[in-house]
Amino acid sequence: MKTVALILAAGRGRRMGTAKKKPYLLLAGKPIVCHTLLEFERSPLIDEIVLIVGQDEVDYARSSIVDAFHLTKVSTIVVGGLKRQDSVWEGLKAIKSDCDVVMVHDGVRPFISQALLQKTGHAMEASRAAIVAVPVKNTIKTVSPQREVLTTLDRNTLWAIQTPQAFRRDILEKAFEKAIGDRFYATDDAALVERLGEKVTIVEGSYENIKITTPEDLVLGETILRKR
Repeated sequence: MKTVALILAAGRGRRMGTAKKKPYLLLAGKPIVCHTLLEFERSPLIDEIVLIVGQDEVDYARSSIVDAFHLTKVSTIVVGGLKRQDSVWEGLKAIKSDCDVVMVHDGVRPFISQALLQKTGHAMEASRAAIVAVPVKNTIKTVSPQREVLTTLDRNTLWAIQTPQAFRRDILEKAFEKAIGDRFYATDDAALVERLGEKVTIVEGSYENIKITTPEDLVLGETILRKR
């Protein structure tokens, strides 16, 4: 099955507190998003990549990222939307070729491995929708607006969701069309697919598959790279 990866690099990254956008901050001498793209470039599972960037970043992404690092699988660079969900939709609309599977991944989640990409792809083939996640380590409580504990959740049933998330293309497009019609927004793509009544399979990921959001994450990222 032909697989197209949507790599999201359009976020503003306010929590990072830097003038430069998160995807273009250096990690071990390369922009964060380059680490991500290079891993997808190397994967035999991925046939094509659509890179989704912020307003006015298309030329920079093409010259300083795609061309500079010889990323031949990047077929299209598109401008994202106001929210993450809008950006994924822009990426979906930009897929020009015939494609069976869409894999969505955060551009600032650079420690994805070849093994995890393969596991996600194989799980999607069996179930039509598969997402990466790890078991929650901490105790989780629901809390009122007044910061009073309402209940303690069963940690054994809780998973922290990561990316990549892989779907049959027709299912994902149908889920987005319904969400747009309902004016419904979610924090991940799987939630839209779940609204269709589709089963979504969990693929156990890695605690190293972090999303770089804060300055502390950059320090942790350097540690992960040294360890590898």
